[in-house]
Amino acid sequence: MAPGESTGILRRLGHRLRRAPRRELELVAGRSNPGLAAAIADRLGVRLGEVELETFPGGELYCRYGESVRGADVFVVQSGSPPVNDHLVELLLMLQAARLASARRITAVTPVFPYARQEKKSAPREPISARLVATLLEAAGADRVLTMDLHAPQIQGFFTIPVDHMTALPLFAEHFRAAGLSGEGVVSVSPDLGRVKAARRFAELLGSDLAIVTKVRPAHGQAVAAEVIGDVRGKVALVGDDMIVTGGTLAAAADALLTAGATEVRAFATHGLFAPGALDALAASPLAEIAFTDTVALDPATLPERAEVLTAADLLAETIECVFEDRSVSALFGGLNELL
Repeated sequence: MAPGESTGILRRLGHRLRRAPRRELELVAGRSNPGLAAAIADRLGVRLGEVELETFPGGELYCRYGESVRGADVFVVQSGSPPVNDHLVELLLMLQAARLASARRITAVTPVFPYARQEKKSAPREPISARLVATLLEAAGADRVLTMDLHAPQIQGFFTIPVDHMTALPLFAEHFRAAGLSGEGVVSVSPDLGRVKAARRFAELLGSDLAIVTKVRPAHGQAVAAEVIGDVRGKVALVGDDMIVTGGTLAAAADALLTAGATEVRAFATHGLFAPGALDALAASPLAEIAFTDTVALDPATLPERAEVLTAADLLAETIECVFEDRSVSALFGGLNELL
């Protein structure tokens, strides 16, 4: 072969061979949310990769890729939804299997980050569980992590690899604007002091005012609204959170806002992690609407009539495409994801 001559993906340069750029995106999914993974694949115009996943009689999990992923950019889609421990271990096994199969780069796509609510020590002799999960993901072989609306954005600091932090706020803003809910007749409400920054950004997206509901937690999973800070009288209150588990925070906020003079209260949250009894409690609450995304697989038959499920597939697909093409994820969200 003469100098400079090319065959296939190799090009001879004097005494060296140069490998031409060869990038392949491989999208695979665990068993946490197959519907969302299929929707992401459809929007990307690819098929989901073949993965054999099995649970042995003893409870152990098994994973094997059904085709070569050597040299590919592998994106593993798996939410940290119930059963959290099974889905987390399955994700770890898929990451390590891809690493041992010589994948070029491996991205853990975890729309719901497991153990995100345990990001600090609230009492002596407690673990920082979110920090441990970050260590496990890296040890299993993840080169980067793609997640959405972390319970605590500082969880990104637990990693030594890149973390792309997405937000569903633009999705909810578009949903409420389409319903005519924006401007002076609307108030964006933070259900606690920890969500003030996100509520302020949401208020800017809708051109509305901001209010805050303070609360206390007498026990795990219980919330009691204390007071409303800000003017909500005569306005539609939109209360946003990163996740709904028991629904106690949103129900307590709704009661406090209506007492303070709001005309109606609508709630939204990125992740619908409903504990047993939560949907019944929300159905019995004074909330006019409960909107959330499909980051958690839910049976539509179990949802209350006032529930609105928005798909996150488009946001996830666009972000995956940005990562694959080495483009800015922050540009996709106009920098909004960096301000939460």
